[in-house]
Amino acid sequence: MEFPVRCFTCGSVIGHMYEQYKSMSKDKKADVCLDELGVERICCRRMFISHVDIVQNVLRYPRV
Repeated sequence: MEFPVRCFTCGSVIGHMYEQYKSMSKDKKADVCLDELGVERICCRRMFISHVDIVQNVLRYPRV
């Protein structure tokens, strides 16, 4: 769904970096982008790398 505001494991605020990460990751590798953003913890890196944006797919279906 939407990118979480905080890391699930450590609780660090990472939500404000997602838009920058998306724009940077089009040109570079994910690890390089995360280094430039200052994301050092493994758990926070996992949040960026494993996120799948499926909002557009979910919005196609009406609420019941």
